[in-house]
Formats: sequence, structure tokens, C-alpha cells
Amino acid sequence: MGMVTCDITVSVDGCAAGPGQSAEEPLGRGGESLHRWQFEGGGEHTAEVAGILGHGAYIMGRNMFGPPRVGGFDEPWRGWWGEEPPYRAPVFVLTHTAQEPVEMAGGTTFHFVTGGPQAAFELARDAAGERTFAIAGGASTVDQFLAAGLIDELRLHIAPIVLGGGERLFAASGPVVLTPVSARATPLVTHVTYRLG
Repeated sequence: MGMVTCDITVSVDGCAAGPGQSAEEPLGRGGESLHRWQFEGGGEHTAEVAGILGHGAYIMGRNMFGPPRVGGFDEPWRGWWGEEPPYRAPVFVLTHTAQEPVEMAGGTTFHFVTGGPQAAFELARDAAGERTFAIAGGASTVDQFLAAGLIDELRLHIAPIVLGGGERLFAASGPVVLTPVSARATPLVTHVTYRLG
């Protein structure tokens, strides 16, 4: 089995999304600014962005895939990323509602898993084979996998902003032992890599 990784961007106060998440502001108030580092900086973060992609499979929570607890969509939801999501691999979405897989351009297929985190983990592990696979988020999903001891490497990308509330990482993970591996600071973000265990 390949290594299990997790990349997640958080504010200085530990939030992966700001308060007031909605279909119009899926990352909550101020949450879009968390990810400036991925789109600005003139290629300074190329290695970190590349490390988020290229895995053999992914796991994400239902709210990362689709509109956060709101309705009002006339068409079936196909994710936030347009017709060609960046994953290019199977993505296992934790949900309470069964749904047929959604195949997208570029090799991404979203599979909806109602059996909980362990079932999604086993499906992702089998799909990835010897390749790494990633816990993509959001914060509550990452917390579930941290609590279960199922992440080998956690890569925090800490944006220099304070959101003052929202969806916090480590809110429900319980005690977690982190061993620092590397750190690199830039004006837009500080990248910190930890091994777990």
C-alpha cells in the first residue's frame, strides 16, 4: 500500500473554511483568500501544488464535493471544478446519501460511499494500489482520518490570515502526535510537513 497523505490549507487560527459557508461562498466569508498561494506567487509554490495532485485515489467529504447543506440546484451537482476536475483518479466522497458514480473528463470519477471513513479508506487503498492516496478534506473529514490514525503525512499550508471562525482543523481529531519533517515560509503561506505517529 502506498503512503496516505493529506494537504490542507488553514488560517493562522486553524480554519480550513470561514464562517457562513454557502453555495455563493463555499469556503465561507474570507475563505477564498486561504488559497491565494496556489494561484499567485509566480511559481514559487509549484512543488507544493504538484504534491496535492498526482495521487492514485482521493477521499473527500460531501461538503467538499458539493454545495454545503443547501439546495436550490436544478441540475444534478457535478462538483465545484467544472467538467474536468484536477484529480484524474477515483475520488471517494463520504456521504449519507447513495448516488451513482459521476464520471468526468480527464479520468476523474466521483464515487459516493455511505459506509463511513473506513469503507472509503479501503476503496481508495484498493484503487490506488502501490501509489499514494490522499485525504483531500474538508477539515471534519481530515479529523476523522487523523482520529483513526490513517494518515501517514500531514502537509499544512498555513495562510497568514485570521478567519475568526468557521470549520476548524483538529476540532474533533482528539490527541495527535506530529513529528515535524520540513517547513518553508513565503509571504503568502507557510508550508509545514509532519509525519504522524
